[in-house]
Amino acid sequence: MRKRTQAREIALKVLYQIDISGGTHQDVKAEFFKPIEDQNVLQFAKELIYETLEKIETIDGLIEKHALHWGLDRMAMIDRNILRFATYELLYCDNIPPRVSLNEAIELAKKYGDQDSSKFVNGILDKITRLECPGKSAFLNG
Repeated sequence: MRKRTQAREIALKVLYQIDISGGTHQDVKAEFFKPIEDQNVLQFAKELIYETLEKIETIDGLIEKHALHWGLDRMAMIDRNILRFATYELLYCDNIPPRVSLNEAIELAKKYGDQDSSKFVNGILDKITRLECPGKSAFLNG
């Protein structure tokens, strides 16, 4: 498994646990990171977790804006948290091609979500990319 893929999977698990417990970024405990030996994986996982939580209001607002008739509270927690860190990547990680962010999010939705999760995640992230990141949307098809 690629390093950034591993980091995204860790971020999903941590964000999910924080979401299910109703916690905040202060609740991310060091033990989440103890088993991670590769410093590149650890660094990217921490960035995804902490930066997503830091910008959660903006990110959640965009997700709700583009998830027609779906409030965050109606979304499966797995889907919601994949959307959160993938939206962070799309908006703030200029060094990651949008297609990579979308594909990685879709693959995690297939692995951890239900049978419709990947379509749901893809639809919302595609809208966010096209409408909120117009400079990046040109790279989706190229």
